[in-house]
Amino acid sequence: MKISRHIALAAVAFTLMACSSSSDADNSTVTSLAETGEETTTTEVASTEVPAPDVPANSALPALGECPTAVFPDLTAVTGPGEEYAMPEVSIECTDTEIVVTSNGMPSYTYEPLTPNGLNEQAWVWRVPLKPTVAASTTSIADVLGTLGFTTTGLPIYGPTEGPVPTDQAFGDPVYNGILDTCGGHTGYAADYHNHALYSDVYCNLTSSVIVGYALDGFPIYNSVGCLDVDCTDTAQFVSGYDMTGDPTSYSWKAYTYNSSGKTNVLDECNGRIGPDGTYRYHVTDAFPYIIGCFAGTSATQTGNAAADMPPMGGGGGGGGNPPPNGPPPNG
Repeated sequence: MKISRHIALAAVAFTLMACSSSSDADNSTVTSLAETGEETTTTEVASTEVPAPDVPANSALPALGECPTAVFPDLTAVTGPGEEYAMPEVSIECTDTEIVVTSNGMPSYTYEPLTPNGLNEQAWVWRVPLKPTVAASTTSIADVLGTLGFTTTGLPIYGPTEGPVPTDQAFGDPVYNGILDTCGGHTGYAADYHNHALYSDVYCNLTSSVIVGYALDGFPIYNSVGCLDVDCTDTAQFVSGYDMTGDPTSYSWKAYTYNSSGKTNVLDECNGRIGPDGTYRYHVTDAFPYIIGCFAGTSATQTGNAAADMPPMGGGGGGGGNPPPNGPPPNG
């Protein structure tokens, strides 16, 4: 069974329909991260095409350096992947310098087998900075076929690029190719469930907070809702700055070009922005790169599964067969 991006995005559209925001959001000023690492301020043009999104009831956000336990949802009563699978187990703790998240990698919603691979528990441990800082320059993720971050529900986040199999979709855009489930994920060769996109739908258990995950550089990942003031009383929906300029069936990074011109509340090339409190954050979008476009900070070195390359597709993880050769797409 295939769940296309259009079905998944319909859930997002439904979620965003019943919403409110002050008129200030229509003429907002967005501070973004330029390639040089400096902040640039762009006054946006008014738009009436996108409905102003709502803020979740639990809109309290952790301050920089505060352990973000409150944004991780309670998964004790969720549906889980199915009777034959383990329930999700996620824990978070903080040291003076790090956020440490441990997860068995099981989805908190019904598993949809969209690849030849099965679904098994994993041993994920992510360590990211508690007090991240913006780097002098951004770091490309174009050739990265592994973990870029994790959701607050304990699932690994991968980039907008698939592996080399099937060959006619080598390194293609998994959203465009329609190989993701209702929540933007699927399983890889190691029977590991992971997300290439995130949909802020109640079904996916990502609606309790505007923060839905963290990148490996430590910066939070917000849903498409962005706060325009420190108290988050004024909000707007933020959008990707990338345009499709080629065929993303394969080699996705060659099929999109960043162009912020003419877009309201547009994000920077990393799919993020500087918020009203002066800190950086990424945003989930319904267009490429969907979650992270590049690292704005310095990605923390990971160990174990969190440091491994993305397992390629091809029928494994309980389905048998040898994994096909893996590697980054040539020339990014």
